[in-house]
Amino acid sequence: MHCFVYASLRKPDTYLWLSRRDDFACIPASLALMLGELRFALEVELSGERKLPQEDAALVLAHLREQGWHLQMPPQQTLAAANHPAYKSAPRDPDRDRDR
Repeated sequence: MHCFVYASLRKPDTYLWLSRRDDFACIPASLALMLGELRFALEVELSGERKLPQEDAALVLAHLREQGWHLQMPPQQTLAAANHPAYKSAPRDPDRDRDR
């Protein structure tokens, strides 16, 4: 299947795969809002046997066939780092928190 991949400019390492180029009408409005502006990143021929660095090709294909899009989120290592105890226990700046 021919696929088109777009990078979110708002969410680092987040990609939207589409089965048709520039067919953003198929994605839910809430997803479009979360992703913000998208930049075309890649056009690729995808098969179930193809190895992808971050995704299961068969799952991507299934989503593209069922709904016309697939959302690729950042790798788990990135998410785990944000939840690391050292990150969570960093000293808080009360002046910065008050301005929120």
